[in-house]
Amino acid sequence: MNGTTRESLPPMVYIVGAGPGDPELLTVKAQKLLTQADVILFADSLIPPQMLVGVRQDAEIIPTANLTLEDILPVMIDRVQKGRSVVRLHSGDPSLYGAIYEQIRQLLEMGIDLEIVPGISAFQDAAAKLKLELTIPELVQTIILTRVSGRATGVPPSEELASLAAHQASLCLYLSARHVATAQDKLIAHYPPQTQVAICYRLGWLDEKIRVVPLHQMAEVTQQENLTRTTLYLITPALGANPTARSSLYHPQHSHLFRQNVKFC
Repeated sequence: MNGTTRESLPPMVYIVGAGPGDPELLTVKAQKLLTQADVILFADSLIPPQMLVGVRQDAEIIPTANLTLEDILPVMIDRVQKGRSVVRLHSGDPSLYGAIYEQIRQLLEMGIDLEIVPGISAFQDAAAKLKLELTIPELVQTIILTRVSGRATGVPPSEELASLAAHQASLCLYLSARHVATAQDKLIAHYPPQTQVAICYRLGWLDEKIRVVPLHQMAEVTQQENLTRTTLYLITPALGANPTARSSLYHPQHSHLFRQNVKFC
């Protein structure tokens, strides 16, 4: 490859976060692993193909959208046992709705070593594109990442959306587009109807959409745009706010261990 020798990776499984969809938001470590791996299993329904630009020409590429864990695990175990390095590429950050717990457990039970490489999550990309801080002093200081109960995955009763919405925090709602009307009803009981909501569809993909609407229009706009999957909702007082309070961190009257009344000309 361009006359260079690529460092070989130890034979193990690397569970790698691909970020929301933009190849430029891959971490340096994730990019390095992708260019060196012998085998790459990637969730092709959630990760755009441009994520694989630059991988080895002889790498074994395995799409997994139509596979179950029972299909995927034997492949990873087999390849590692044959001395090959395996990247399991997940969308976003693997620790958020990545279904990695069962993979980790079974790989370790089989004596397969693994490493987890974090990735940028969709809520971070959304806030960046909206030029938004989700924790503004005296307005909002808490971020909640959650979802509504779905057919495949239930939510513990103590984490129901209605109880979380009562905090009026910066709420990042994943995996909920199919239940958006229910979500809106629960949110509007605690947030004012005019609270701004960012509807973020396929962030980082070529067909990315971001719509900012009042909370009472969240379900209507989602349905009009036919956004049924890969959609994140950002419900936060920080959207549309014009706060006067500022952080103490860089305030000239605030001193701390690394800045004690230092003055610059």
